[in-house]
Amino acid sequence: MLKYAAIGASLAFAAVVQPGPLQAYLLSRVSAIGWRRTLPASFAPLISDGPIAVLALIVLGGLSPVMQSALRMAGGVLLLYLAWRAVRQWQQSERQSPAQRAGAPRTLFEATLVNLLNPNPYLGWALILGPIAVAAWRETPAAGVAVVAAFYLTMVTMLAVLIFSFGGARVLGPGFQRQLLLISALILAGLGIYQLAVSVPVLSQGLR
Repeated sequence: MLKYAAIGASLAFAAVVQPGPLQAYLLSRVSAIGWRRTLPASFAPLISDGPIAVLALIVLGGLSPVMQSALRMAGGVLLLYLAWRAVRQWQQSERQSPAQRAGAPRTLFEATLVNLLNPNPYLGWALILGPIAVAAWRETPAAGVAVVAAFYLTMVTMLAVLIFSFGGARVLGPGFQRQLLLISALILAGLGIYQLAVSVPVLSQGLR
């Protein structure tokens, strides 16, 4: 169970520290209304991901082990791609200005809508978190709950930290943000290799 909780927390950490639509939204709101009034938006993924998670788990639960392994392998490839992209962002971030301003929704509802229209949760649940959660549940229900709970607990906590950091540039400077990108790249690469390592043997046996 601890293994799956660590995987869920690592995935959430890597997802939060990389630039994306939700992060751009949070920066715009902190700039407009301050970090305290923006803080409730850190709960947006809990609301927006619910329907996505339910749909993904229903579909994935009905797939054969071979198909689930194929999806896990695809997820491993996706994680390696995201790791490569994070390295590229880490290399380029020193030459870029801080994250650009975005249109500014004003409510938690609109923050949820921003994340609902973001393709990342769909890809994450279909190819990465969903297959991991199903595999963990089949080992023991507690492990399945642990991976999802750790993912969202870490995500909400990290988003709150990010909002606070945006509100006080002294807390996280550009140099530290670059280091977080590099750490996330290493985490993503490690998780991608792990996904491939557990999925390829099952897939190869199923195709024999």
